[in-house]
Amino acid sequence: MRLPFFVYGTLRPGEVNHDRYLYGRIRSAGPARLADAALYDGPGYPYAVAEPGGVVHGDLVTALPEAYDELLPALDELEECVPGDPRSLYERVARQVTLDADGSAELAWVYVAGPVVAARLRARGRRIAGGDWRSRGPRHDASG
Repeated sequence: MRLPFFVYGTLRPGEVNHDRYLYGRIRSAGPARLADAALYDGPGYPYAVAEPGGVVHGDLVTALPEAYDELLPALDELEECVPGDPRSLYERVARQVTLDADGSAELAWVYVAGPVVAARLRARGRRIAGGDWRSRGPRHDASG
């Protein structure tokens, strides 16, 4: 499936990996949110983890058709995502995201914490209050 990407960390416009991976390869980017997920702080980048009632804020980016076949494996490599390998740092999953502009829903690829990482984060990770990595400030652990 050639889906757009929901990005919530270093791939967001203005962040360190946006220009390196997405500049010149996308036709649009706009604010969006992922429901039923929480955001956890990683070593320099965040992780989205499935969590009922939570929300993660980010951007929906749509790749240029001619760049898609090059972009998808580049992002998988960046995210240390090996499809089907539960030991991957992240896994790429198709999820509905909501566009902030008009409230419409769109199916997108989302890199979420891999199963081993997600379990560790739920047990003792540092959750980012408000679900927006750009405005991370006060944090609390998974128990609070």
